[in-house]
Amino acid sequence: MRASLIQINVDPAEPVAERRDRAAALVREQAGSDLVVLPELWHVGAFAFESFAVEAEPLDGPTVRAMSAAALDAGVWLHAGSIVERDADGADEAEGTGGVSGVGRAGGALYNTSLVFSPGGELVRTYRKIHRFGFDKGEAVTMAAGTEPVTVALPGAVAGLATCYDLRFPELFRDLVDRGARMFVVPAGWPERRRAHWSLLARARAVENQAYVLACGTAGTHAGVEQAGHSVVVDPWGDVVGEAGGGEEVLSVELDLARVDRIREDFPALKDRVLGVRGD
Repeated sequence: MRASLIQINVDPAEPVAERRDRAAALVREQAGSDLVVLPELWHVGAFAFESFAVEAEPLDGPTVRAMSAAALDAGVWLHAGSIVERDADGADEAEGTGGVSGVGRAGGALYNTSLVFSPGGELVRTYRKIHRFGFDKGEAVTMAAGTEPVTVALPGAVAGLATCYDLRFPELFRDLVDRGARMFVVPAGWPERRRAHWSLLARARAVENQAYVLACGTAGTHAGVEQAGHSVVVDPWGDVVGEAGGGEEVLSVELDLARVDRIREDFPALKDRVLGVRGD
């Protein structure tokens, strides 16, 4: 499998509509890839909390339409990163202090929602981020929490979906392994000041689950937060297959998906799990 991670620069001076068009063009340029990945909240900026309600959209909104068309034109599986989703029917599900957390000004719960499109342009999976970052501020109070782990069957492998801060919670990845995941796709808007954690956690999730990790971050600075960049692909032995720098770039790598099975057979650590083994 050839995978391309688009580490797009998020510049607050660039209008959202222009960045949406630019991201779609970058996706189309990856027509030779099997899987293309964009970062978390690239359309608005992962730390631009004050813009979340303004830029929120439903699952038939402009970003979904643009990414659907780009996936179709390129003929690729596309993990289009995440958007601020407004769920007009889910206002009562919003969580947080005072009963208003996660509710946009126009009404309806807001979610940090990842989007996966087929090569035919169909939106085949969505994943609402479970672990919201902010410690009682920021995303943690402007977004509602997802509740369900999600996998998607790609050609040659089941992929588990996670988003940014999720990377710090290994129990989510164990659950995804139990659902058949052999690779993880992790879009993010990770800060530069914690870049060492980004690299360490991506490798840890790969090693402990004997699975590929495709972690795609943003470049640039938004809402005053410098982004780490350094998107990375780690193989199931923990070796770095490829790593981007700090600026906007496309990281393309070849994945040997049979390597997952070989490593799990040669070093069957997952079979020795005792705590947390599923009862089915």
